[in-house]
Amino acid sequence: MNTAIETQIQDALNRRIFLRNSTSFLGLSALSGMLQGKQDTSSGLTGFPNFPAKAKRIIYLFQSGAPSQMDLFDPKPAIKDRRGEDLPDSIRKGQRLTTMTSGQKTFPVAPSIFKFAQYGQSGMWFSELMPHMSKLADKFAMVRSVHTEAINHDPAITFCQTGHQLAGRPSIGSWLGYGLGSENRDLPAYIVLTSFGTGRPNDQPLYDRLWSSGFLPTKHQGVKFRNTGDAVLYLSNPPGVDRSTRRRTLDRLNALNQQRFDSIADPEISTRIAQYELAFRMQSSVPDLLDVSKESKRTLERYGPDVHKPGTYAANCLLARRMAERDVRFVQLFHMGWDHHGGLPKAVRGQCNDTDQATSALLIDLEERGLLEDTLVVWGGEFGRTIYSQGKLTATNYGRDHHPRCFTVLLAGAGIKGGVTLGETDDYCYNIVRDPVHVHDLNATILHLLGIDHEKLTYRHQGRDYRLTDVHGHLVNPILA
Repeated sequence: MNTAIETQIQDALNRRIFLRNSTSFLGLSALSGMLQGKQDTSSGLTGFPNFPAKAKRIIYLFQSGAPSQMDLFDPKPAIKDRRGEDLPDSIRKGQRLTTMTSGQKTFPVAPSIFKFAQYGQSGMWFSELMPHMSKLADKFAMVRSVHTEAINHDPAITFCQTGHQLAGRPSIGSWLGYGLGSENRDLPAYIVLTSFGTGRPNDQPLYDRLWSSGFLPTKHQGVKFRNTGDAVLYLSNPPGVDRSTRRRTLDRLNALNQQRFDSIADPEISTRIAQYELAFRMQSSVPDLLDVSKESKRTLERYGPDVHKPGTYAANCLLARRMAERDVRFVQLFHMGWDHHGGLPKAVRGQCNDTDQATSALLIDLEERGLLEDTLVVWGGEFGRTIYSQGKLTATNYGRDHHPRCFTVLLAGAGIKGGVTLGETDDYCYNIVRDPVHVHDLNATILHLLGIDHEKLTYRHQGRDYRLTDVHGHLVNPILA
């Protein structure tokens, strides 16, 4: 290759590098400040929050597998005497079914076998399966009319998390980290905890992409704490390496990464440096977070006996409260085991035994510490269940298929009007007849409580501005305080 051509190529590369660097000066400045310990870690994007926020943080108790709304929150006494009758065509209206029940010759109505009662001054309905949460009825806003677009688990959970059924977009926690940043420089802004339900231990799997940052910078993806073994791998230094040695090693590594960034301006290199630094600080912050030995006996007993078993829902609820104290922006608990296609009465008892007392304890614990007033707590799954039985129906046993047309979500805490029941379903709990709430509406409302206009939190990717709520979403005003 002659010298003239080599010079032209080098000039082109230099111009490209200059242009790429010119768009990264702000990022470099922020990174430099962080490494010097001077970064304002509470700041996210300029202009966010858009208005005064009611909530500083979120604890999202995601019940993976889809709880049966008519067995827990939405009683249907009108169909008590219609057990075994075929679901009327006027109710089903030819709506889509899953392949698990589409081949059934009949769709026998299966009224819940559980007793319901009204609680609190609001008279909110709860099943006998939730003796603890029901006592807090006046703290909850119960939305019975949530609906979604997906009919199977993976796309439905992905839709709740990202606003789209196909994988690849940022999760809700990543959006919040991107928009608002973190208020604790020693812990991730977005932490995920998972637990296995006793109702159906080998239930639907969860994938790490559910808390992915998608096309956002990878520093915004959720950090999963493991539910068995060490919560965070490689937290301790290897034998023979003390903290000062680790610090010197990171300094050298950061210098090499910075040199590479100066050459090619790849923003992921900045993320790598930042994550190395966060991991170093987590070596001190995480052990303190996980150490519950100083929790009072009264507090531990409130969460129930499972609180002593790491990786259980109860233990994770206690950790969520400890993370709230440390201003972790978004904590998400995924509790598996709610997918009850058969043997529902026994399985749902197990799931409620896992979650009822611990959820109640979390709310009480937050309130006693003055945290509930600025913490939003959300309880719900990816869709609902059918009123008709999947498989054989008996007097004491039945199963329920997936049902995206209506399900129930509970909210409590910052900015929520307690004691409100919103939405109404028909006598078969099959169709919404009043106040429908789409998943995008729910997510728009969650962002609103954090001071974010959901239409303004966007990110340009492949020539289009994306957002969590896609091109939909309205605030659910009746549940806002």
